[in-house]
Amino acid sequence: MQEQKTDQALFGGEMEAARPFVSASLRGLSCKCPACGKGRLFDRFLKVTPVCAECGEELFHHRADDLPAYLNILITGHVVVGAMMVFLETGIFGMWTTMFATMALAILACGLMMQPLKGMVVGTQWALRMHGFGGHDD
Repeated sequence: MQEQKTDQALFGGEMEAARPFVSASLRGLSCKCPACGKGRLFDRFLKVTPVCAECGEELFHHRADDLPAYLNILITGHVVVGAMMVFLETGIFGMWTTMFATMALAILACGLMMQPLKGMVVGTQWALRMHGFGGHDD
């Protein structure tokens, strides 16, 4: 499948260079700038840096809102419930041990996945020109 070289804006009709969706999302997932892939995306744990230090891309436009948390719940829920069912069915642990192990797994998984998921959402918004990232929605 050949990648599209230009995007035509909905309003105004000017031709703009296409932004690679997959690589921008993967750069965000690795907590790097979606534009250059070199600069850091976050100043603090979940605070997106306003401007990339490497390429100067403005990143303060993002509107990640609750999507990273919803994705985190979806992924963590499936992993933790699956692990809990395996533990209970095989009898590897008792009920109380399973409860504490799955609670610890859920807390650990949520903490580790939140920043990369938010980065992926910001990278996706940048690639799709959403919320001020070069789009026309003021």
